[in-house]
Amino acid sequence: MIGRGIVLAIAAAALITASLPSTAQAHPHVWVDVRATVAYKDGNIVGLKQIWTFDDMYTAMAIQGMDKNGDGKYDREELQELAKVNIDGIKQFAYFTFAKLGTEALPFAEPQEYWLEHEDNVLTLHFVLPLKSPLPASKPGFSFSIYDPTYFIAFDFAKDNPVLLGEGAPAGCAVDVSAPPTGSEAADLADAFASELGGGYDGSALSRNVTVNCARS
Repeated sequence: MIGRGIVLAIAAAALITASLPSTAQAHPHVWVDVRATVAYKDGNIVGLKQIWTFDDMYTAMAIQGMDKNGDGKYDREELQELAKVNIDGIKQFAYFTFAKLGTEALPFAEPQEYWLEHEDNVLTLHFVLPLKSPLPASKPGFSFSIYDPTYFIAFDFAKDNPVLLGEGAPAGCAVDVSAPPTGSEAADLADAFASELGGGYDGSALSRNVTVNCARS
């Protein structure tokens, strides 16, 4: 049986490798469906609650050796060490989460309340990513994207309820999730990505952007 330490190292490597520029990695190796909730407190946007569901192939690799009690199930306690490896592994890549107010980048603090669950043969990572400084909800122009600039990990928002506004959101606010590039546009972007990888190409062109729009009184 593969030792737990080796399995965790492999799982971490799958995420760490994500930002190594190489044309050999110009297509995804891991797929993640994302759900996000914009979190509010005292009239401010304070962060994003995220739910990442990994593909079944990544899951099968990552959970090897995790069933400590041999009951055929993977509970939250058994997966906690792997959850920490995942969170630590994506830290240096800004958690693949990029927020802005207009054109100004908004930095995040370290994740909170992170944990993994295993259901229907896939792993799902839950975590809260706080903004370093709360943002008044009344300010227009808040947006965010979740993507891997090198496209080693293919992030996309879930089909149902991909982004929600949390409790405390001002009345009249709504989210808009941009459509991903499709057809020839997507093919052209992928070609450009492969040819320019490592030369400053911005992989955000392949991602979807979320904006929060609030009606002004």
